[in-house]
Amino acid sequence: MIRLSFGRTKSKFDVKRLEKLIGRIGDRSLVMIGLMGCGKSAVGRRLAHRLTLPFVDADEEIEKVAGMSISDIFAEYGEAHFRDREAKVIGRLLGSGPQVLATGGGAFMNADTRDAIMARGVSIWLRAELPVLMRRVMKRNTRPLLRTADPEAVMRRLMEERYPVYEAADIIVESRDVPHDVIVGEIIEALTASERLDQRPAV
Repeated sequence: MIRLSFGRTKSKFDVKRLEKLIGRIGDRSLVMIGLMGCGKSAVGRRLAHRLTLPFVDADEEIEKVAGMSISDIFAEYGEAHFRDREAKVIGRLLGSGPQVLATGGGAFMNADTRDAIMARGVSIWLRAELPVLMRRVMKRNTRPLLRTADPEAVMRRLMEERYPVYEAADIIVESRDVPHDVIVGEIIEALTASERLDQRPAV
């Protein structure tokens, strides 16, 4: 596992170094994990652009398959049904690399999904502190798990439950209030240094 945190600035990678990195990624998916508000989609899109890879948002794919929003799936069928559908969609998407794949906050908590990501992808956790997450998630009222009288308490509980599991990620980068390109640069730096890319992915 490689961890980057505060104080690190992005390196300037020339075209040849990026091409070498892309070659080492092979047909893997770079899988963004983390709690809601950590920036998986925003940073993931920029990472995909920098590496000239497709970007896929698992939640958007679930909505396409279901023909309804994530919030409506939660409301009509419940979280357990959503998690089952999520696992199936991510399992299918992992076979479509190379790509940058953003996942929902609970996806990595599913043991089968986690094993599939670890076998066929490279997991990247965007770790964030509570104040950062709360500032971001409270700007939108579309988070089913936060539709409660005390969303901060819910977020604290999710951090306690999920952060120990997220620690298994191949790469950990601190998400904070800096330009997204700074975070992208740190991810690329960590990927370049990672021995994980030199291991053969599972077929």
